[in-house]
This record gives sequence, C-alpha cells and structure tokens, in this order.
Amino acid sequence: MNNTIVAPTIEYGTLAPLLLIFGAAIVGVLVEAFAPRYLRKAMQVPVTLLSIAGAFALVILQVVSGDVPTTPVAMGALAVDGPSLFIWGVILVLSFVCVLLINDEGHFVASAAAVPGSADEEEAERSGSAHTEVYPLALFAIGGMLLFPAANDLLTMFVGLEVMSLPLYLLCGLARRRRLLSQEASMKYFLLGAFSSAFFLYGTAMIYGYAGTVSFAGISQAMATGALLDPLLLLGFSLLAVGLLFKLGAAPFQAWKPDVYQGAPTPITALMASGTLVAAVGALLRVFWAGLGNLDWNWRPVIWVIAALTMIIGSILAITQTDIKRMLAYSSIAHAGFLLVGVVATSSTAAGNVVSMQAILFYLLVYGLATVGAFAVVTLVRDPGGEANHLSRWAGLGKRSPILAGVFAFFLLAFAGIPLTSGFFGKYAVFTAALASGREAGDSLGAWMTGLVVVGVVASAIAAFFYVRVIVLMFFNEPAADGPSIAIPSTGTVAVISIAMLVTVGVGVFPEPVLQLAHNAAAGLFIR
Repeated sequence: MNNTIVAPTIEYGTLAPLLLIFGAAIVGVLVEAFAPRYLRKAMQVPVTLLSIAGAFALVILQVVSGDVPTTPVAMGALAVDGPSLFIWGVILVLSFVCVLLINDEGHFVASAAAVPGSADEEEAERSGSAHTEVYPLALFAIGGMLLFPAANDLLTMFVGLEVMSLPLYLLCGLARRRRLLSQEASMKYFLLGAFSSAFFLYGTAMIYGYAGTVSFAGISQAMATGALLDPLLLLGFSLLAVGLLFKLGAAPFQAWKPDVYQGAPTPITALMASGTLVAAVGALLRVFWAGLGNLDWNWRPVIWVIAALTMIIGSILAITQTDIKRMLAYSSIAHAGFLLVGVVATSSTAAGNVVSMQAILFYLLVYGLATVGAFAVVTLVRDPGGEANHLSRWAGLGKRSPILAGVFAFFLLAFAGIPLTSGFFGKYAVFTAALASGREAGDSLGAWMTGLVVVGVVASAIAAFFYVRVIVLMFFNEPAADGPSIAIPSTGTVAVISIAMLVTVGVGVFPEPVLQLAHNAAAGLFIR
C-alpha cells in the first residue's frame, strides 16, 4: 500500500498579483516598525506604487499569455477566471490613481491619537509628523478588494470582506481637517460594517446548514438536487444579501454612505467610491450568479425592487444635498442601482449572461475612473479651513478657474449619462442587457424588465437635474469676494485628473475597444 501523502499544489503564478500586494503590505508594516521616521514616506510611496503597478502588469501578462485558469486555484479557495482578472485590473488601476491622491500633502492628520484641537495635535503639526502607515493600510484594503470578488467559497469571501473593510475603518478617521466629523464617520462605518459582516457570517452558517458546504459549486449542486424553498436556504440567502448590499451601498442599506464619504479624507473617499464598489459588485455577482444561480427566480424579484429603490432614493435625495461630497455619495448610491439592473439581467443562456456581464464590467471601469477624477477635483477647491465642500462656495468657480470647473462639469455629465461621455455607453449597455434579458424570458418578465429600465431612465433624468444644477452654479453665478482658492495641483493630482478625463472622453467617443475587452473577460463567465 502506498501511503505517500501528496502535498496540495498552489498556483503561485496565477496568484502572483494578490501575493505581491499582500507582500508589499507586510513590507510596509516592517518599514513602519523599523525605519527611521524621516525615511518612512520616502520608502512607503515607491513600495506602494510599484507593487500596485507590478500586480497590474502580472494581470495583463496572465491575460495576454492566455493562461486563465478554468478550475479553482489555491486548493479551491479562489476562482481566478476572466471576470475576476478584469475586476482585478480595474481595482488596481483605481487603486494606483487613488494612492497618487493619498500622496498629496495635507489630507491626513499628523497624530491620530491626539485630541482634536489639543496642544498635542498642534505640536504634532509643528513637528511635521505624518501618518505614513496609511500606505500599508491602503495595501491591505486593496488586497482585500482583490480577494473579495475572486473567492470561490463563502468563508474565503468573508475573509476578503474583513481584510478590505478593517483598514478602511481606520483610514476614514484620519482626516487632517474636521477631525470630529472624520472620527464620527470612522465610528459609524465600523459599527454598521460590523453588523453587515455579522449578517454575512450568519448567512454563511445558514447556507452551510442547508448544503453541508460553503463552496459555490457545492451550494449550486445541493440546490440542483434539494428543495429550493428550504427555510435555511432562503434565510441564508437573505442574510448574505444584506451583507453584500451594505458594501454596495444599495437601498435600504445606504444610510452610511453620505456620512462616511463626507467625513473621510477625500482620497480615501475616492478609493471607497471606486475600488470598494467594484469589489462589492464582483462579489455580489459571484454569489448570485455562481452560487445561487439555481435560485434566480427567487432572488431576481428581490434585487429588482432593491435596484429600483436604490436608483430612485439616490437620485431624489441627491437633489437636497448642499455638500459636494454628500451629493457625490448619493450619486454613488444611484449608480449602484444602475449596476444592479445588470445583475438582475441574468439569462438562461450563456450568450445572454455574457452580454450582461460585459455591460457590468464596462460600467465598473468607466464609472470608477470618472469618480476618482471628480474627487480629485474636489481636493483642489479649498477654504482656509480645508476643502470647500459646501455647494455655495462653488458659485462662480468657472470664472475663477474655467479649466478646473470645465473638467468637473465633464465628469458630472458623464455621471448623468450624456452622449459623448463614457457614462452614456455604460448606462446604455446595462439597460440594453436588461431589455434583452426580458425579451428572452417572455411577456411577463419582459414587462418587469422593461419597467425597471423605465425606472432607470427616469432616475437618470432626475440625476441630470442636480448635476446640471452644479454646472449652472459654477458657470452662471458670480463668484463671492471671499470665494475659495484653487490649490496648485501636484504632479500626482494632475496625472489622476488627466487619466480620468482621457478615459471619460476617449471611451465616450470610441467605446468599442473597452467593450471588446469587457466582452473577452466575460466570455468565460464565472468558474462554477
């Protein structure tokens, strides 16, 4: 008898981007522990940027070489398929430009332990202290963003959720200005995020009780042979949905977004509004399409209602906002609803699912970059006390700085889905996929999908109102005598705005290459 134990193989080449990010994060922690204070930033910035760029290069190399796995890797824990690689690439691009914003001076408090307004805080400011630990924290969050949508079982997904969330809870409380607001945002995000994680974990336990496994393939197989109306399955599905929809910021779990976006340092807000959203959508797709695909007649009506509520609530409440970051937060909520339209547009055929997946991947890329560009502009409009976030302070900005106001206006038009911007094609792709899914399903469901698209079009029209309102405020109002100043942008900020503008304009005029790239990524669908 041969008692030789065969060690499991781990595909290090496939996992190289993930390993590089987590390895760089550990290096960053060691730098914080052992490097002299005056050398830390000089070491952390290149480590962070080079690791993200290297991970992106590894993703591109894997795609170009055609070495995309067709089976789960890392002993079945991860599914690095076409959609995962595309999502990884998008997250890494968004993370790179967000780190360029983080590298700007003045966003983070000198001493987080000091009481706001205290002598200790003033002393830390005078001594030039800097929170260089934001870089390894950001890398851990980015690593979690990569792990979250590529997880092939619910426990690995939960680990990815926590690795992504815990550093963000800390980073939200490190704003240099409006310290109490920042700390409040951090505490709210932590408490509500902990509840959402608990829902996700309880949902995992219920699903395990039903299927006897937490792997998506095992869950799908159990549903193919078991009862689809089992209370454990339905309760587990509901609890999982709460945890995932919270991270997405979908209604009725969106209340945390405006407060957290307003209080967090703006570069961290940009990272959450782009990278976290991409990771959450990827995880949501994997759970609902790969794990709970056999339950689609149960979850599609629920997500239909949530998508409609999210689009309407995000668009209507954005009109009432007077803070620019809160307005962009409600805009993000509305866009989460548009993305859920694509999630609902699942199909009984592989070709139909590829069309829906292509639309979602395309939307994630173009919306993410436009969002980072918009927040980069926000960092440059400043009052003596920090960023000028109140909308009244943006009056006449087009006369003070026409180029900056014009760039911001173009990002707003992209959010509104105006033709010749990338946002137009993003919404068009999602709505078209939803209509195609409805036609395929028949008269009854087709009418529901058409209704959801109508709701989306109406929500887009409502959203266009508050976007245009800001544009009118900037270009057709007189600037105040004590209006905000325009900070001289750093090289990193200029690069971020330039990249975002290039993609927003280029894809708006010529979307076919990016659509084709998204189609190629979606063609393999998820590993099951």
